[in-house]
Amino acid sequence: MTTTTTRVLALLEILQGGGIHTVPDLAARLAVDERTVRRYVGHLLDLDVPVDAIRGRYGGYRLAPGYRMPPLMLTDEEALAVVLGLLAAQSAGLVTASAAASESAAAKLRRVLPKPLARRLAALLETADVTARPRPGAAPETAVLLGLAEATQQQRPVALTYTDRKGRRTDRTVLPYGLVAHAGRWYLAAADPAVDDGDGDPDGDVRTFRLDRISAVHVQSGSFDVPATFDPVARVLSGLARTPWAHEVSLRVRAGVPHIRRHLPADLATVSPLPTAAESDDAEPTRRDGEPGGTPETDRDGWVRVRMRVEQLDWIPPVLAALDRPFVIEHPAELRDLVRALARRLDACADR
Repeated sequence: MTTTTTRVLALLEILQGGGIHTVPDLAARLAVDERTVRRYVGHLLDLDVPVDAIRGRYGGYRLAPGYRMPPLMLTDEEALAVVLGLLAAQSAGLVTASAAASESAAAKLRRVLPKPLARRLAALLETADVTARPRPGAAPETAVLLGLAEATQQQRPVALTYTDRKGRRTDRTVLPYGLVAHAGRWYLAAADPAVDDGDGDPDGDVRTFRLDRISAVHVQSGSFDVPATFDPVARVLSGLARTPWAHEVSLRVRAGVPHIRRHLPADLATVSPLPTAAESDDAEPTRRDGEPGGTPETDRDGWVRVRMRVEQLDWIPPVLAALDRPFVIEHPAELRDLVRALARRLDACADR
């Protein structure tokens, strides 16, 4: 949509608010000169929108009394895209507050559409269902989501109140780098100037915040620059993978990253390459938990290190079996016992 078209529609929206609007006022609100305002009014008249010109000291433009906008002119495909977007957002748990907002928006859309199309879309909403269900209690407040979106776009710091997964409530001032919708939740990737990891990572102070745990947002004065190479999606996924759950798991796997990612997505595990055998001649060999002296991997070509933080270990052995690639468990030692137990069960089943 061109800038001219956008501003003509903005002029129409202003006039729909009622009352008489002076040319200087319209020019200021549209950020154009007065001559351009008169040209935009001419465009509306060409579209058969009745705009009255009121003369005199307090004159200006207004919509003709009693004028109503015609039914919303959308093609079948456009209307279907809007309704399916509402349905998908509701099913994914990405709408704010409650499902009532999506339902009322769909109802308003149907009221202004031509009746035949509105009737067909109503039939779709009444008969269609989705398999994905939203996570309970995961929708952020509308003011929080929109406030953070605006601050992110304008690169303005925000003060927020956050409750972490342990119920600890803190007030922080952060630099919002990006918003990410993932697995039915909204996340904010933001730099926290009060935190310094001390590890030399240029993004070391970047944190991941769940929007449904943010209870207040206040935009602050000032501005900041987002690092040119920063990727909000990658940062949120890696942040989720590093969540400090009960067990820290480290593995060496001889497989390519794409193959591993089919079984262990980025929000569950981090994958980093190991140095080759030639590159690691002087390196200290990796030792495995529970095995003094360890078992150094002399041929590291093609191996990667996989790290996870998980609450339970019992689901990992089946995933390692599904990988169907050589692996070494570095820690924890109890994961090795679970893998042996799975191997015994599979062996027993194979002999039946």
